[in-house]
Amino acid sequence: MFDGAVTEPETWKSDRIGSARAGTNPTVLAKLPQSFAVIGDTQFLPGYCVLLVDDPSIDRLTDLPKRQRLEFLNSMDTLGQAVEAACRAIEPGFRRMNYEILGNTDPCLHAHLFPRYEWESPAHIGRPVWLYDPEEFYGPETALAPRHDELRLRIVTELADLGAAT
Repeated sequence: MFDGAVTEPETWKSDRIGSARAGTNPTVLAKLPQSFAVIGDTQFLPGYCVLLVDDPSIDRLTDLPKRQRLEFLNSMDTLGQAVEAACRAIEPGFRRMNYEILGNTDPCLHAHLFPRYEWESPAHIGRPVWLYDPEEFYGPETALAPRHDELRLRIVTELADLGAAT
């Protein structure tokens, strides 16, 4: 697990799972069953995390045998619990969690976990996050940075308290 700010060269982005397995992905929060919990490199919604399958050959949920599939889904639930607890504690206006497994762009199984907030604009509050303008989603002011360290540590602590981190 990486314990500092994102300062390494960003070559890890070209192989997020491989770099997580090698211990060089700076966004890894914890190793969970069948997966890696990572904080998003964009934090336009503070606490945004991704659950990456730990085997890059797994393309979709149904590629996993049933037991491993349930472990992945349980890990998604556990990460969601940790993010929710962390956001409730330190992020004003936390409202709920959204969970998504899409698989339309990246060639490996992963789940998006988005905290949602009361402070979101009325145009966004009840709609999918993918309807945000890409500038809001990926702008430099929303990039993962040292200012997110407290939230990041809180998520890691919540995962440990849930007995989830391996």
